[in-house]
Amino acid sequence: MLKPNDFAIFPWGTTPGDEAAMKEIHECGFNLAGFVAPDDLDKVSKAGLQCIVIDGANHVGDAEAQLDETEIAKRVDALVARTAKHPAVFGYYLRDEPGSGAFPGLGRWAAAYKKAAPNSLAYINLFPNYASPEQLGNPTYDEYLESFVKTVKPKFISYDHYALMDDGTLRGGYFQNLEAVRESALKHALPFWNIVLSNCHFRYAEPTPAGFRFQLYTTLAYGGRGISYFTYFAPKIGNYRLAPIDQFGHKTPTWDMLRNVNLQLHKLGPTYITLKSVNVFHHPNVPEGCSGIETSKYLSAVSGDDLLVGELEGPGGVPYVMVVNKSLHVSTAFGVTFKEPGQVKRVSAYTGTTDPWVGEDCWLAPGQGMLLCLKKQ
Repeated sequence: MLKPNDFAIFPWGTTPGDEAAMKEIHECGFNLAGFVAPDDLDKVSKAGLQCIVIDGANHVGDAEAQLDETEIAKRVDALVARTAKHPAVFGYYLRDEPGSGAFPGLGRWAAAYKKAAPNSLAYINLFPNYASPEQLGNPTYDEYLESFVKTVKPKFISYDHYALMDDGTLRGGYFQNLEAVRESALKHALPFWNIVLSNCHFRYAEPTPAGFRFQLYTTLAYGGRGISYFTYFAPKIGNYRLAPIDQFGHKTPTWDMLRNVNLQLHKLGPTYITLKSVNVFHHPNVPEGCSGIETSKYLSAVSGDDLLVGELEGPGGVPYVMVVNKSLHVSTAFGVTFKEPGQVKRVSAYTGTTDPWVGEDCWLAPGQGMLLCLKKQ
């Protein structure tokens, strides 16, 4: 099974200190338990998980972002002294969706955690690209990302983007957000995590297997190293519904949908984490701000209805491609032609084995991805 250091699989939100609930999170295919209070770390370990520690005194709101280094170190050192040696600790929660005005303060907090707990991650999650310039604190999203990395000096980039809408469409800007975060992550040699939907609320779509596949495989095609689902537990407000666990603590059909894609990720993971992202393109329909097949490093031709192709380099320079059906509603047959000769093989999302690409493996379900590689002659 994948470890969080290799690829984080994370139910976004606070997880109660309930051993049965944590066991179910592990059974659903997660390797992180969510945000967990310091007193519940033993329960996280018993479930075979790690977590992000959340503590009220160290939640970096606007006031806490203005604290000086001495006070920050005092608070961080106290929490780290209680928790850092516990095997369940993967990181510490700082803040969700800060504007750039909070970045100097968050940088001081992140530096304090790096000093006190150098092997742990300081968790900060960024706005999506549909946030306004006023929310971002920058004129453009690219400037927002650059300001974050340069000021906070994070160990990773995390952002959220909720794009599956209740009329069956994809919100504009989803792929442009992936493009921007991937570019920033590569530029600064950082991994990135994508936070996506696992419930419906506002005008977002009810969860479907196609939606889960789409969110996972587009993240993989862009080279992501973490995926987080908002939310695992249904909030008891508004029109929230069909999270994996409902407001009464019961599993919904969403739980099984989510487990299925998480298990696929675990099977692909041992191969995927050895790869590095070298290019991404769309074919034949290219969203604004994205690239087409003319940029391809490995492929001379692609056939299919509406595809995304992530190109990745394996050990020894072996070419890999993650081909994704971008449709949320219709299956497609597809084909690829590599520029170099060799045998095309498929990494199975159900067994993890690498086998010849033949027969009915030319079909992709809605949202489905397939990882292919070329064994050169």
